[in-house]
Amino acid sequence: MTLATVITLIRLTLIPVFAWIAVRYGRTVDSESPDEALRWLAVAIYTLASVLDGLDGWIARHFDQKSLAGAILDPLTDKALLMTGLITATFVNWGIDWHLPVWFIILVIARDLEIIGGIWILFFINKRVPIVPHWTGKVCTVLQMIAMGWIMLRFTAIDLIYPTIAATIFTIWSGYEYYMMGYRQLPGKLRS
Repeated sequence: MTLATVITLIRLTLIPVFAWIAVRYGRTVDSESPDEALRWLAVAIYTLASVLDGLDGWIARHFDQKSLAGAILDPLTDKALLMTGLITATFVNWGIDWHLPVWFIILVIARDLEIIGGIWILFFINKRVPIVPHWTGKVCTVLQMIAMGWIMLRFTAIDLIYPTIAATIFTIWSGYEYYMMGYRQLPGKLRS
């Protein structure tokens, strides 16, 4: 097992720890005695897991530690971390009665299911699926993380609606781009 894969596994174990602490913090808020140390611990764990994402990729590339396990685990861990963060930002009380709207998390899940379903369909038809990340997908992920951080850090200077709208636009746009990318991979007779 490579060092990059070990770091990915550490990130994977940090996800339930983050969720547990976030939920515990939300319960202290609900009981009207918020434990801010728990909030900052949740933020620190989420940040550590995010930073380790960059580290495991850097180690894999620079020390030629690319592996099949890493190629499968890394993107799954990335998605699990982001979805866990978004779900807690939607359903956990972070203390200022701010949370992502439920329709937003439904949109994010629908987009991800569209991408996963498209990959399965293309693999069934073509027996291969060249996956090329689109820049709108990367912007989408960053904006979703910003909206989530907005809540966890309680950034109240600007209303939450603005990062939510920006993330929504790129979630829809990237979903469309990935749909079109998949559509273009269909054999000609299936496209007509």
